[in-house]
Amino acid sequence: MSKQNTAAKKSTRVVTKAKKEEVRKIFVLDTSVILYDNNSIKNFAEHDVAIPIAVLEELDNFKKGNDTINFEAREFIRFLDKLSGEHTLSNWISINGPARGKFKVIMNDRTKTDAQVVFGERKADHRILNGAIAMQEQYPDRPVIMVTKDVNLRLKAKSLNIQAQDYETGKIKDIDTLHTGNTIIEKVKPSVIEEVYAKGFVSYDLATRHKPSANHYYILKNEKTSVLTCYNAINQSLEKVNKVSAYGIKPRNAEQSFAMHAVLNPNIRLVTIQGVAGTGKTLLALAAALEQRSSYRQIYLARPIIPLSNRDIGFLPGDVKAKINPYMEPLWDNLKLIQNQWKETDKEFQKITDMVNQEKLVVTPLAYIRGRSLSNIIFIIDEAQNLTPLEVKTIITRAGEGTKIVFTGDIFQIDTPYLDSQSNGLSYLIDRVKDNPLYAHITLEKGERSELANLANELL
Repeated sequence: MSKQNTAAKKSTRVVTKAKKEEVRKIFVLDTSVILYDNNSIKNFAEHDVAIPIAVLEELDNFKKGNDTINFEAREFIRFLDKLSGEHTLSNWISINGPARGKFKVIMNDRTKTDAQVVFGERKADHRILNGAIAMQEQYPDRPVIMVTKDVNLRLKAKSLNIQAQDYETGKIKDIDTLHTGNTIIEKVKPSVIEEVYAKGFVSYDLATRHKPSANHYYILKNEKTSVLTCYNAINQSLEKVNKVSAYGIKPRNAEQSFAMHAVLNPNIRLVTIQGVAGTGKTLLALAAALEQRSSYRQIYLARPIIPLSNRDIGFLPGDVKAKINPYMEPLWDNLKLIQNQWKETDKEFQKITDMVNQEKLVVTPLAYIRGRSLSNIIFIIDEAQNLTPLEVKTIITRAGEGTKIVFTGDIFQIDTPYLDSQSNGLSYLIDRVKDNPLYAHITLEKGERSELANLANELL
């Protein structure tokens, strides 16, 4: 190789490196991103991250408490303190080493274009916008991008000519292709279906050319008959799923039979059931749990508390029990529906009452299970679509020996600010854990609550 070619290559490397430095972006993080993921600052590769001082002030208000957002705030503040060391936060500090990006805190939010004047209100969001504008003014040759999970803040940023985007880490790209857990196979040979009924199983390749995911459910059909099956990844066979009742609750359709099978199967330790209101998610999970009551030390039925208008439950009158009862009523309703199948004098009715009194069956806000042992219990988490991916991960990682966890929810009915159908913890879990032998999922589509409820779901 000639010296001239070598010199040219070195020159090209220098130019390429210079160009890379020129297009290095600056991402300005909003409080909502940090409360969603305290590690978010590490997820911007070689690009730089700037945090307005107003964000730190907001995090200070969130650091006290036992909810996940309080944990996120504390963890981020600790991380920032450790990372900064002896540096001042107003200077750029390396995040993950010299090849990665840097971060700084934006101290000056006085800019030529003042968001507080434009929108006519002094608030933290507008100061955060001013922080992004300050970065634009200080670094006119670099792209400055506001990252926030607050849709309204993104719109305000764009109105001020600031690039803005959602925080994409952990977000499902295409919700329409999310794993449903079950498939209908038409025109199956009668001999295959007959073999399932005769033996209880059949080799999967007799029904489908594609190797199924672990614990995937199939309806094998032809013009005359059909059979419900579940793929056993160990035996590589489709095993017959029987329509069984649990504590008096009978599945009303194939999907409900699949859900009941998943919760009752002792080899499946993690189950997700997704579906709109009235499809029987919580009822099926609770009935199946009661059916297995002798196999577990306790049954926990929990749901996250989403205060109305995002106000803390502390403003409600009464003691702690009186404050949380309105949020737990839907869970008690499902329990009462199961219990009221019998007369008060029947042993089945009394058994549920005894389980509640002896705390063998516990209905509680999700936050109240913190610090408790999760060994040898069956744990049902309702309204799981209102959890973040980190909250879901935290719950699962605390499962001890012999524990089974069931998440239920509707990914299109989000009550938590800054979450949507693509970024909530239930969608994240369904997408990430599919094809694991310990996991099963089923999407319930047919409403079974009442004809009136079905009317609302379909037409309103």
